[in-house]
Amino acid sequence: MNTERLSPRYVDIDLWDPVDILDAMIEGQLASVAAVRAARPAIEQAALAMETRLKEDGRLIYVGAGTSGRLAVQDGAELMPTFSWPRERLLLLLAGGDEAMTQAVEGAEDDIGRAAELIGQHGIGAADVLIAVAASGTTPFTLTCLREARRRGALTVGIANNPDTPLLAEADRPILLATGPEPIAGSTRMNAGTAQRITLNLLSTLVMIRLGRIYRGMMVEVQASNAKLAKRREKILAHLTGQNGKQVRDALRRSNGSVKLALLLLQGCDLRDAEAVLERVGGRLRVAIDHLAKANPASLRSKEDTGV
Repeated sequence: MNTERLSPRYVDIDLWDPVDILDAMIEGQLASVAAVRAARPAIEQAALAMETRLKEDGRLIYVGAGTSGRLAVQDGAELMPTFSWPRERLLLLLAGGDEAMTQAVEGAEDDIGRAAELIGQHGIGAADVLIAVAASGTTPFTLTCLREARRRGALTVGIANNPDTPLLAEADRPILLATGPEPIAGSTRMNAGTAQRITLNLLSTLVMIRLGRIYRGMMVEVQASNAKLAKRREKILAHLTGQNGKQVRDALRRSNGSVKLALLLLQGCDLRDAEAVLERVGGRLRVAIDHLAKANPASLRSKEDTGV
């Protein structure tokens, strides 16, 4: 496997000057970006397939072990505050459990019994999407999760850094990130990890955009879990509608903190109508605005007046 291979180029890296070591590692990071770029068609195809399942009530499941698993868990965890992805529609399956986030758990990545048990325990099925990440493409825990989920009808996305590996061969949507040998042989937290992190970020963000959780480049699903995010929510609404702070805060209060509902209220829409149309169009704010404008142009303020 390329990720495990000792490259002759780096065999004396411990004797190099610090600046040369850093240059070599920076080159590796740039190569990781290039590997992601080469995988763009596969990333796009995976995202579109994921959208089809997730626009209904499907769950998003991240699976991995070691570094790959931690990167997968991190990407999944960020979907809730950024895009208000429902907690009940997110599963983060890390070999070794929560303990493995901060330390190695002996034998966890080889525990295929636990992997199969987790897929069954959570009732993963045809409505769900599972993203399995493993640099090697052969990690037993991750591979077993993918196989069991696919057997139950789930859409499976496999991300690996070695070609012709089981994870890629058996995934519905394989994504190869050909990062090659590492500066430190087998240390996949470096080049391979960087490519995985970028790919996960791109994949999940594209899916969230496609699902209508971004509007005009802004996080209209942001959760105000702290003062900074509460201010961001107000700034988003002020920018999109041209309304002042008091009006924005009042709309947020009436909408129970929902930026999308608050925006429709600030445009003159009734709360009940706003809730109904967002429900009908799957939460897609742009579609909701267009729908309301066509159904009853007088019910909304003009786009020129609001900046929308």
